[in-house]
Amino acid sequence: MDPRFHSQSPVIAFAGHQRIATGPLSEVVLEAHPWTSRLDVGPVLVFDDVTSQIVEVDFRGSAADAANRLLPASVSPETPSEVAGEESTAEKRGPGRPKMGVVAREVTLLPRHWEWLNQQSGGASVALRKLVEDARKTHADRDRKRQAAEAVHRFLHALAGDLPQFEEVTRAFHAGDISRMTELMADWPEGVREHVERLVGRGGD
Repeated sequence: MDPRFHSQSPVIAFAGHQRIATGPLSEVVLEAHPWTSRLDVGPVLVFDDVTSQIVEVDFRGSAADAANRLLPASVSPETPSEVAGEESTAEKRGPGRPKMGVVAREVTLLPRHWEWLNQQSGGASVALRKLVEDARKTHADRDRKRQAAEAVHRFLHALAGDLPQFEEVTRAFHAGDISRMTELMADWPEGVREHVERLVGRGGD
């Protein structure tokens, strides 16, 4: 299972175009498991409720078996390389220096960039962290809208590609014509339509 997702990650599950469960992944897996053996509905897909990324769930065996294979909430979403980088950073800290939870990764810059960074108070690492934090604050609204748009696009292409007027719906969305998009989705299955509208709403002003 992808380490970005754990048992308490908020998700939404569909069997074909029918919404069947929402909530923490551990609960959704239990609710969705019976649907995996039904022949009268489409495949069961579980989506991250925020990003619309598909969560790979191993539904083999009983519902309890599937739930037991989930990562516990206490597991960090860091990759092994990130953990190794943090351990490496910890080894380089001097005695008594507090652990800050930083992760070591390679950054490639031009010599003039390194020269400027090294001249800043606290050195390159501190300067980079300040730049990132300032950029996060400055572009927070733009980033929220972009991430919401990506979630809508991802969900539409994963689940709605065979629904009526799909191409027109996507064109209306990318044109920012949400009223037209909503009108075109009128005949879509209720669960799909409502989830798309909810995702679109997250990117609103």
